[in-house]
Amino acid sequence: MDCIHVTEIRCYGYIGYLPEEQVLGQWFEVDVSLWLDLSVAGKSDAIEDTLDYRTTIDTVKQLVKSSKFALVETLACAIASSILEAEKVTQVRVRVTKPSAPIPDFGGKICIDITRSKQQ
Repeated sequence: MDCIHVTEIRCYGYIGYLPEEQVLGQWFEVDVSLWLDLSVAGKSDAIEDTLDYRTTIDTVKQLVKSSKFALVETLACAIASSILEAEKVTQVRVRVTKPSAPIPDFGGKICIDITRSKQQ
């Protein structure tokens, strides 16, 4: 199966377990991998035969900006569910990164990585 990777979708959101995360917000980075058949698009050179990934980027940004989840895991699942609504996508991998998690004495990143498939 073919795959489209869209990486480093950066947006500001209000997702987090701590109350200040839901008030002050923070930056998130999202990477998605979309599995679908690209053979027709490879021959036709027509955008209607593939997935217009601008729609995927808009979907991710809208979900991050408007969601009020306590867990990044819930955000990742919501993004995956929304992307799987696209007719051509059969599987999606979503990686949500919290680059500046508010954890004392921790300078790393927190990443949630999920893969979901359409139910056949």
